[in-house]
Amino acid sequence: MPPRVVIIGGGSYQWVPKLLIDIANTPSLHDAEIVLEDVDPEPLPLMQAWVERIAELRDIGLSATTTTDQRRALEGADYVVVSISTGGFASMRHDLEIPERYGIRQSVGDSVGPGGINRALRNVPVLVGIARHMQEICPEAWLLNLTNPMTALCRAVTKETPIKTIGLCHELTMTRFTLSLLLDIDFRSVDLQITGVNHLPVITAFTVDGRDGFDLLRELLDDPGRADDPIAFDLPDDFGEPTGPGGQWRRGDLLDHNRLKLELFNRFGVLPAAGDRHLAEFFPGFLTEESGWGRRWGVKLTTIEHREQAQAGHIAELEALLRAPEISLMPSGELVAPLIDSLVRDQPRDFPLNLPNAGQCPDLPADVVVESVCTADGSGVRGRDRAECPPGLAEHLRRVSASQELTVDAALTGRSETVFEAMLADPLASRIDWDQLQSMTDELLAATAAWLPQFA
Repeated sequence: MPPRVVIIGGGSYQWVPKLLIDIANTPSLHDAEIVLEDVDPEPLPLMQAWVERIAELRDIGLSATTTTDQRRALEGADYVVVSISTGGFASMRHDLEIPERYGIRQSVGDSVGPGGINRALRNVPVLVGIARHMQEICPEAWLLNLTNPMTALCRAVTKETPIKTIGLCHELTMTRFTLSLLLDIDFRSVDLQITGVNHLPVITAFTVDGRDGFDLLRELLDDPGRADDPIAFDLPDDFGEPTGPGGQWRRGDLLDHNRLKLELFNRFGVLPAAGDRHLAEFFPGFLTEESGWGRRWGVKLTTIEHREQAQAGHIAELEALLRAPEISLMPSGELVAPLIDSLVRDQPRDFPLNLPNAGQCPDLPADVVVESVCTADGSGVRGRDRAECPPGLAEHLRRVSASQELTVDAALTGRSETVFEAMLADPLASRIDWDQLQSMTDELLAATAAWLPQFA
């Protein structure tokens, strides 16, 4: 039977349209039954129309239903994809603006730091609630989480329920593509070993058709003249303007956009593999007044206004897709469709996945959720490698993981004192005065109390 794929947060303009294109480009999912569930019914008719348009243009059996009833949506589910933001921009505004008043500016604010911790407090109970509904209604289904903070949310679900849970993030795929452009190599020839947590995955080994990829990267960095080489790819708008002759993108533009991760590579000999704006929040020395709040490292702060503009852009993109005469064949870089394809067809593939630590990341405690290369096939998913960090970076990872564990505990128990302990352990949140840290924590909890019933 075709799989039944439920998307919780099925009205997401950012995620759902591209996930559906990936499904349309995956033959084993052409007849899938898509269920789009959302607490907000307004975007659902447009999403259903997009499914119908895909099916018409591709002449496939893909179908969709919509609902605001989560329990009903889960009936018969094989895969439950979760993409939510509890409280939306209204709640996230506090995550960014309150810490800023205390001298902490966040480049993203959704994974670690005070913003990531506060966001976890809102989202953990919701994710655990979805998993508990799955226990009752579709206990054999997979929960595929796209929501941030990914590590804390997946950890809460795997700690509290037996539901098979995987965190899926595109950051490692994008870094792999970046390496292929920098080194002028085939993306498919790049093989990585990874350890770490989401948005701080660390490449500890890197080969290109059997050659040492780190040696190739060092050769590039040691030859400044190669920065002028053109690259045959149009970079996204957030890269700024191309600096080559005739408006052409140069290798130097790509190096400049990744200068923070390359600084860490020069320091530790391994390569953190998320976007620099995520990595900066794990190392507070990059987000200081002296650095122009990250500007010296090419890191831009993402405000709520930026996010609102991006949301308007996502809506416009979907409207354009509905008018287009064909469906793109370009993969989005998201992992939902290829992972389901591997599970459905028993087709072994390797993916960067977020799973409980069963030895694949020996620097971190057992059972905490880690990001590593995993193999997926008809029998399930499992870690492929065992990868270790250099000692200094491993110790930093342990501190981050400890804060995430405290965050999960606080979100599940509603203990405000544990929120403070999570802030104290977090490298970015704890960079301020002790009393100010307590005041900031109290203010965050008070400002977002409407979305924190466990603290009432």
